[in-house]
Amino acid sequence: MLSSLLRQIRKAPWSARLGFLIIAINLLAFAFAPQLAPFEETEIIGGVWEPGFWAADCSEEALSLRGPCWSQLNHSRVDGKAWLGTDHLGRDLLSRMLYGARNSISIALIITALSFFIGMTLGFLAATMHGWVDQLVSRTVDVMMAFPTLIFALIVLSVAGTSTPVLIIVIALLDSTRVFRLSRAVALDIEATEYVEVARLRGERLSWLMWREILPNTLPPLIAEFGLRFCFVFLFISALSFLGLGLQPPTADWGSMVKENAGAITFGVYTALVPAFAIAFVTIGVNMVADWFLRKAAGLRDEY
Repeated sequence: MLSSLLRQIRKAPWSARLGFLIIAINLLAFAFAPQLAPFEETEIIGGVWEPGFWAADCSEEALSLRGPCWSQLNHSRVDGKAWLGTDHLGRDLLSRMLYGARNSISIALIITALSFFIGMTLGFLAATMHGWVDQLVSRTVDVMMAFPTLIFALIVLSVAGTSTPVLIIVIALLDSTRVFRLSRAVALDIEATEYVEVARLRGERLSWLMWREILPNTLPPLIAEFGLRFCFVFLFISALSFLGLGLQPPTADWGSMVKENAGAITFGVYTALVPAFAIAFVTIGVNMVADWFLRKAAGLRDEY
């Protein structure tokens, strides 16, 4: 299976190969963060917003504000090992980025998988049973989708708390409404085919129809949608973290790191842009792969 995937990647257009490369780099950071990180996730190693390998602008104005230049003059940079500099508390930014990849990507994957399980189950159930079941589930989803997702999440998280399990359940339930719509739409087309009707006449159970007849024939669009929903969830968690309702400190998270280090831009140290670029690169990489897979599933010719 791995060799077949590698052959497919070699034949893929450059955009998909670039996407796979971005995903592979982030998966390495995800898997080996403790081994790759030079310092611990919460270890303070120097001054506030010390620049990395680039030089700081030590102008009189920067020194008078006691920004990163002042910190650089009064603190050690740990033998030059802080390659990306330090954050607002003097923690190594590279280490925080590596641990942040593990935290952000793992939470986004769990939420996306849970939302797909809920959405596909309800979508296939509504498409297969029809009648009042379809109406009840569809109208409930319509009510949930009537509220702006971000506002709804902010209200629920403000009341229920911002612990990681609550965050996972709330976002998964909200995202499952979109998955339900797609699952129901594609399942209705499959459910009307002759081989599903033959399975009904054979007396197959509802679970057989859903998971053995409908699911295998809806996988291509659902897998492509999985990549897109992962990007949405990844950005949504980052937005919540930026607003203070995502993963809570001292846990490293790329969204909260943008918020925490935004003030460094005032002193000419662009620390906040590092996690922002990381979020953008992951999103772009996954979108490239999802777009290639969707074109492949649709039988379209790859454009190099």
